[in-house]
Amino acid sequence: MARTLCQISSELNRQLGLLVQRSGKVEAVIVGTHTQVMIPHLESSRASGGRLSGLRLIHTHLAGEDISDEDLMDLLFLRLDFISVLKVAEDGLPERLYTAHLLPGATDGNNWSFLNPVHPANQTESVEELIAAIEGELGSRHQTSLVDKKKDRAILVSVSTEKKLAAEESLRELEELARSADVVVLDTVLQRKNHVNPRLILGKGKLADIMIRALQVDANLLIFNEELNPSQIRSITDFTDLRVIDRTQLILDIFASRALSREGKLQVEMAQLKYMLPRLSSRDDALSRLTGGIGARGPGETKLEIDRRRINDRLARLGKELKKVSEERYRRRAKRRKKELPVLSLVGYTNAGKSTLLNTLTNSDIIAENKLFATLDPTSRRLRFPTDMEVIITDTVGFIRHLPEELVQAFMATLEELEEADLLVHVIDLSNPAFRQQMAVVDKILAELSLGDIPILKLFNKIDLVEDPQMVREIIGQEGLVVSAVKPESLTDFLAEAEKLIGKALETGLG
Repeated sequence: MARTLCQISSELNRQLGLLVQRSGKVEAVIVGTHTQVMIPHLESSRASGGRLSGLRLIHTHLAGEDISDEDLMDLLFLRLDFISVLKVAEDGLPERLYTAHLLPGATDGNNWSFLNPVHPANQTESVEELIAAIEGELGSRHQTSLVDKKKDRAILVSVSTEKKLAAEESLRELEELARSADVVVLDTVLQRKNHVNPRLILGKGKLADIMIRALQVDANLLIFNEELNPSQIRSITDFTDLRVIDRTQLILDIFASRALSREGKLQVEMAQLKYMLPRLSSRDDALSRLTGGIGARGPGETKLEIDRRRINDRLARLGKELKKVSEERYRRRAKRRKKELPVLSLVGYTNAGKSTLLNTLTNSDIIAENKLFATLDPTSRRLRFPTDMEVIITDTVGFIRHLPEELVQAFMATLEELEEADLLVHVIDLSNPAFRQQMAVVDKILAELSLGDIPILKLFNKIDLVEDPQMVREIIGQEGLVVSAVKPESLTDFLAEAEKLIGKALETGLG
């Protein structure tokens, strides 16, 4: 085979390549140029996590070149078992076979090793044994449990122009989002730049380091903290067989799995379709890898086959349905207004403890988990103050920095509830080191919703998780009230203050 390959390559004056399975069967024959071969998308590749692809590439070099950097990148990004160069002698016969393979761990800064050159007829080493040894060592390095192997296992990547502390906090939040989506986070990568390349968000060298890390820790997913445009998705997935999603897709996936009401499901589907619409131009092998798992819930796995016209038609229908739901909500609010019950709305950053507070105040059992976006659908309950005044208390979806624009628009109907509020209670997670930044995010979104005229009571929650609660009370107490939503006895001052503010709001409204 080597002799025939070299003869044909010499006659054509083009490099020829063979993709060979471990069984020896030839998967594909590649005809290249004089200087290179282009490897097709490996649809039948079994590469996932810490496994190699099950294929080795053997290709000719006509000018006596050694294994090139491009060859080594192909070895890495495609997780080939081996990459071999067959140098063609002047007489058109094979000179020697030069082979490289990946290492389970870096040795002297190198992630690959070269075998001794050998004439194809004189090979003595067992290919199967060497591959089995490499994969065996990779497997022994993995600490992924059997339970975690059934989940998506991700490396989180952030390419940020922000200051170090802000970039690290944003990456921690992405880790919380991944955890909320039931993704196992194996590693995080933070790269700070003055300017992010609009086409190649990562350099090829940095992406190579990430791919090596993915192989070593058994990752099958890359999650980027920035929203990726179609060009960036293509530039990344051109080099990797891993699935690639961005922060927006992760949030949309969480919303798709948590939405329970008809309205919530409609809103999530609309947001996902709006996100997908401009990316239809990238319907290629890269995006087709998103047909399962994280980033592909909601409208269904066939959404990449839906053309623009059908998506626009579906968006129009969803818009009409949401309008009906919004009208139904308005009628329900009108009934509430007729009963003249004041409305107290809980707002705040996601996972600040709004649902827990509502449960404690009303003895309810709304889902309240230590996860981002545990509650999506707005929930209303009656609350009786100590003086027998009754109010409607409403829990809304949590806010988050850089909330995808598609979600802000799609959930506008949900946030309409806030316009009816007589008092907004801004719940703040005091145990989070970045609570000041989270407060700023919520204030900004409330301003964008033109809710500045409604009184706001700041409620600093989770004081029980703070190391020095007394000192915090003295400092924060001047800005608002300090409570623990899991301890009813700490909410007495809050109830009194909320009742006083609602009373003032009602008097102002009557005046």
